[in-house]
Amino acid sequence: MLLQEAIKLRILELAAERGYSVNKLAERSGIAPSALKKTVKPYATVKNTSTELIARICVGLEIPFKKFWDSPLFDDIETKQQKEDESQ
Repeated sequence: MLLQEAIKLRILELAAERGYSVNKLAERSGIAPSALKKTVKPYATVKNTSTELIARICVGLEIPFKKFWDSPLFDDIETKQQKEDESQ
């Protein structure tokens, strides 16, 4: 799985655990809802979520930054380059 996809799924997973919509999570995190939607929605245009954005999301979720990464989603991350090399 590519890192950006894992980040997207992790954000949605943590929000769902707390019963937060994307808008509510954005509000709690001090992020514009449109910015968060560009990261997590099926039409997402963000290709590389910043650590700053993830840190702000962690504040909104009231979790330590380290806990965000504590997920099996991040166990088998591929880079875009690896994926391209495999397809050639």
